[in-house]
Amino acid sequence: MLKSARYTPFVGLTAVIAVLVALAFLYRQIAIASLVETEERSNVALTQVFANSVWPHHAEFVINASRIPAHELPERAEIARLSQELKLLMQGVDVVKVKIYDLNGLTIFSTDARQIGEDKWSNLGFQRAAGGTPVSEIIFREHFDGWEREVSDRNIIGTYVPLRSSEAAPVEAVMEVYADVTGLVSKLEQTQRDIAIGVVGVSSALYLFILWLARRTARLARERDAERAENEKRIRHQAYHDSLTGLPNRVSFSEQLEEAIRRARGAERSCAVMVLDLDRFKLVNDSLGHDRGDQLLQIAANRIQACIRDRDLLFRIGGDEFAVLLEELQGAEEVATIAARTVEAIAEPIHLAQHELTTAVSIGIAIYPRDDKTGARLVKSAEDAMYRAKESGRNRYAFFTPEMGGGAEGELRLQAGLKRALKNNEFVLHYQPRLCAVTQRVVGVEALLRWNHPEWGTVPPARFLPQLEESGLIVPVGAWVLRTACRQNKAWQEMGLPPMRISVNISSRQFRSEALIETVCAALAECRLAPEYLEIELTESLLIENTERASAIVEGLQAMGLTVSIDDFGAGYSSLDYLKRFPIGCLKIDRSFVRDIARSAKDAAIVETIATLAASLKIDLVAEGVEGVEQVNFLRARQCTELQGDYFSPPVPADAVPQLVERFARSLVGLPAAA
Repeated sequence: MLKSARYTPFVGLTAVIAVLVALAFLYRQIAIASLVETEERSNVALTQVFANSVWPHHAEFVINASRIPAHELPERAEIARLSQELKLLMQGVDVVKVKIYDLNGLTIFSTDARQIGEDKWSNLGFQRAAGGTPVSEIIFREHFDGWEREVSDRNIIGTYVPLRSSEAAPVEAVMEVYADVTGLVSKLEQTQRDIAIGVVGVSSALYLFILWLARRTARLARERDAERAENEKRIRHQAYHDSLTGLPNRVSFSEQLEEAIRRARGAERSCAVMVLDLDRFKLVNDSLGHDRGDQLLQIAANRIQACIRDRDLLFRIGGDEFAVLLEELQGAEEVATIAARTVEAIAEPIHLAQHELTTAVSIGIAIYPRDDKTGARLVKSAEDAMYRAKESGRNRYAFFTPEMGGGAEGELRLQAGLKRALKNNEFVLHYQPRLCAVTQRVVGVEALLRWNHPEWGTVPPARFLPQLEESGLIVPVGAWVLRTACRQNKAWQEMGLPPMRISVNISSRQFRSEALIETVCAALAECRLAPEYLEIELTESLLIENTERASAIVEGLQAMGLTVSIDDFGAGYSSLDYLKRFPIGCLKIDRSFVRDIARSAKDAAIVETIATLAASLKIDLVAEGVEGVEQVNFLRARQCTELQGDYFSPPVPADAVPQLVERFARSLVGLPAAA
């Protein structure tokens, strides 16, 4: 009995050690699982950043890369560009390897070029990721081909992550991210050794050590959570704020406006939207440069902020366009006071680059629920009022009124006016020249519809074109535009002007009409205009809606000898499929990309990609919205075929076109040498 008691402490110690060793082992498993989970979230977040910033540039290549022979893939320029952009994205991140697979399991990209072309379809992790679920595992490698060199004895967490353009979009590819967690695993192993040493020592020290370890682990978890929350906060701020002024952007404005309308509706109160546009801002950009233009925007934002109330919200919603959301209003007079104060503040002289500038602002105001009850139409009403302020002389504010085209009453008046407009010959066409980027001559014009109302004056197209489309009046008006444009082009030829192509936009209603080809034929025959001098502009969405019917129409137009072009290319579907299927003769780059190519690397990259695509397909490329010499240099260097924009000439009446053609035929002024 005593002999047995003699072994009791040893047995007890052994039991304690066994229990603590088991707990230590369990701790390791939990810690490793937590590490894998944390790194998986990090890899998923990193992949989402990649999907938001880099993936749109390479999605089509990756999706269609299976058509390229596997041995040619590593040498493709797209692989090199993708590798370069990934390296920039991964700077400062413990990622040692990245692979991208298409949905068939083909390795399209790998930082280890030897693995490009391998088949990963049988891998269960890949299959689950292709189904939309990220999958991770931790592995130990004695040798590992890392990003730029071979590494050894590393603990790696590999995560298969589904690649998609948005959370609700279907999976387009799978990205595998290898993160180096050797340091973290080493810390875990060291901690385990410390626990073992504590067990061999004093049990009380062991208990204290476990307590310290638990607290330390909790603190690290809190720090990681705090860091992750801070990263999420920063990313959300970037998504909802303008980088130049720090103000909330258009996305934030739309959300805040809907919330304000809900609050106003519940409290039976009113709220207001002010849309502000800096007058002649383009002149500052062209004369002093974009840096000074950016400074002007920042100064204007500060002045507007100082003029509104503390509870009002200021947004930057466009290049030189701002919006103010006003709640808890006492009446329209309060908004008028704020607007007048803002006009005065903006008009104060500004000192930029040793220049004293005097600028101005035009402000449009719309009030809920008086002017409209939906956010989108309330903004449209405010924009209509802002345009009216500009037309009335600028440097002023204007409240929305029904005759401006918004609201139920305004819509009825607008519809009635449009029905009379065609009958009373109130519509006119203006023409904007298109210059050959090489010869510097006018080679074509675009016909643009204008409405001269006897009471309202010149009505901006943005106000009446949607109503024409919605009411169906666009079909007879569109037929009139075709006849008028063809007749005018023939008249210019008879005057002795060099033959040039005239482009006419076709609306969705016209395109769906069974009589489109018949209408075009009739216009050409009536005006005796050769088909090669007429160009029909279509939007991408028209070709996507019903591809079989669209193909028949486009082929019919092309068979007549017309040129069919795609307007606003890049802002819609930008599908390579219809470029392959339809006989497209010309692409027109959307002006939203041309506008900022001198300052936005993303826009520049998009334009360059479109230019390369057009050159490869032997399709003409037209850049519209050209407003500065930097854009001209960039576009000419990318072999853009034609240039169009206010830099050369705004849309002008028909009688001004001959002088424009002659001016550009005699002079090279306005078109710089190619960079």
